[in-house]
Amino acid sequence: MALNPQAAPAMGAAAGTAPGWLLSFVAGYVDVVGFAALFGLFTAHVTANFIMIGIELAGASEGLLTKILALPTFVVAVAGTGLAESGLRRRGQPVIRVLFLVECALLMTFMVAGLAAMPMTDPSALMVVVTGLLGVAAMGIQNAMSRTALSDVGPTTIMTGNTTQIVIDAVDLLGAAPEARVAIRRRISKMGPAVIGFAVGAILGALAFARFSFWSVMLPAAMLFVLAIQLWLIRGSST
Repeated sequence: MALNPQAAPAMGAAAGTAPGWLLSFVAGYVDVVGFAALFGLFTAHVTANFIMIGIELAGASEGLLTKILALPTFVVAVAGTGLAESGLRRRGQPVIRVLFLVECALLMTFMVAGLAAMPMTDPSALMVVVTGLLGVAAMGIQNAMSRTALSDVGPTTIMTGNTTQIVIDAVDLLGAAPEARVAIRRRISKMGPAVIGFAVGAILGALAFARFSFWSVMLPAAMLFVLAIQLWLIRGSST
């Protein structure tokens, strides 16, 4: 899953066209829809499902099966993304654009499966489980890309690290030397919008799901589709 150094400039250009706040918006939006609809399932922040598994093992058991299956699904999605990146790059294909379209397709399938599973009364029903795992797979792709093809953008699905770094940088900025302040401000300017985008996505996702049910997932899917088309207009097969 290592990056090809020769592709770095093109990837940097693509990262500039794939703003972290937009991808964080998508992750926050999809995560809250999954949590609200699928009995507390986190689709983007998969490790949080361990907490929910512990809670449910100690008492309630709603959605336990989906949360247990979320981790291997996430692993397969991340591994598949890495293999796809390597294969696409060897053939000179547009890595980032293709993976955005795959993520978009998975989100649309997540939406359709969720609508088919409504009303969700049994957390262990097959379509409920399938719906949750489709959401996890879509976010697994985005998680993987934030470490590889979109590493310049930074994390877009888990905001704990971003928030921690922003606080540390804000404290360091007070006493930093002038030459160090440039790098600190650059990090804050990259991570700050991502945190805000995730928060706004979570809020709007909750409001949209309450009103439109799984139809609400069409918004983040459309955003990814438009972003992929935008990238398609950029020259260079590495993006």
